[in-house]
Amino acid sequence: MLKIHQLFIRTFVLIFLAVAITLSIVTYFWSKNIYIDQIEKNLIKNIDTFSIVLKDLNNVDTIIKDLKSQINIRITIIDEKGNVIAESDKDKNLLENHGSREEVLQAKDYGTGRSTRYSSSINKELLYIAKKVVIDKRIYFIRMADYTDKITDNFMRLSAQIFSFVAMFIIVAFLASYFISLKIKKETEAILYFLTELSSKKPSYALNSNFTVEFHRITKLLNKVAVKLSKKEKQKAKQTAKLKLANRQKDEIISALSHEFKNPIAIISGYSETILNDEDMPASMKIKFLNKIHSNANKMSHIIDKLRLTLKLEEGKQELILTPKSMKKIIEEIISDLKDKYKTREILIEGDDITLNVDETLISMAISNLIENALKYSEDEVIVKIEGDKISVIDKGIGIEKSELEKINQKFYRVSNNGWNNSLGLGLFIVQSILSLHSFSLKIDSEHNLGSKFTITY
Repeated sequence: MLKIHQLFIRTFVLIFLAVAITLSIVTYFWSKNIYIDQIEKNLIKNIDTFSIVLKDLNNVDTIIKDLKSQINIRITIIDEKGNVIAESDKDKNLLENHGSREEVLQAKDYGTGRSTRYSSSINKELLYIAKKVVIDKRIYFIRMADYTDKITDNFMRLSAQIFSFVAMFIIVAFLASYFISLKIKKETEAILYFLTELSSKKPSYALNSNFTVEFHRITKLLNKVAVKLSKKEKQKAKQTAKLKLANRQKDEIISALSHEFKNPIAIISGYSETILNDEDMPASMKIKFLNKIHSNANKMSHIIDKLRLTLKLEEGKQELILTPKSMKKIIEEIISDLKDKYKTREILIEGDDITLNVDETLISMAISNLIENALKYSEDEVIVKIEGDKISVIDKGIGIEKSELEKINQKFYRVSNNGWNNSLGLGLFIVQSILSLHSFSLKIDSEHNLGSKFTITY
């Protein structure tokens, strides 16, 4: 294992080398791109100027050689078939056909072409710019090229400067980190000795350090740890209790799921077995049985969806999509859906409409839970009253005993004696969670056999 000062120096060296290499590479490509962009602009300007001056091809070889001597740029003139008409750096008769060159192909299609490549004829990398022009009513391509090796010379000078600077910095960092590491070694040895004492018994002294804020905080925390060791057994007992509670809640979930799924599964299994075994069953009865199977399958799916929503609400993972909505319209749609299930029941809406920023899907689910619970456990009409700052769902049913009121908002709690018993005991928990997301509140006024009033305040 490395000592602290060795670890510091090794880390510093690796970091600075990585920074130097990365900076050099980035600087090289950055400056090269800037340089090449500038070359391209200059070449295009030169081609435009040259194409204006060049009226015909008489003495073109002499013209481009003179121009080459003045601006030090390679110049080539190529006809439409790719033949080299004039060349500033090489004997044009020795050059191959240029019709397949990338910059020439681009110029044929787009008017201007560009490519960067190594030239085997002059053994250097060049940036080629070609442009299509018309001379004596014939199409030609004027191509100019400049060298990109200038960037390499600049890069080497810049790299030498960077590495010189980094080397000086590493030497200074080495000396500074070495002396710092000696002090850190002393402090850490004191802390290690204190921890050794702490592992066997409570130390008889307090550990102090003013070297740095971090060491001061560490020693202060270690002193607190020494004091808190006496409470360790109590913390273990609390943790054990939490684990037991978590296991009990898991058992409750499994028990609740088993209870809720038992009846639909039995119905699906029984009816499907009857259909399979009775080949002569009348079609009307078979349809009735299949509807029962479909209804109970939907019931199981609804239970699973509700349990998933409960877990999302509990973990805070359910997102709200708030939009201005008419509460009266939402309630009317809920009533319309419930009428299919409770055809003989009457649901009345009282009060004026109000518009609120709500998640329509979630708030519909919450209000629907309250109205359906009122329908289940009452026989008279159910009233939904919209007032200035609240919405109330009122029934004249069996109500809820006072002893049960404080418990019904607990997850998996289901009221006995036909009280609130909405699938896994999640109904009111979901309502409370949805309203809480909207910063709404729910008040319950209920007495056994005197009906219930659930009030949403916003």
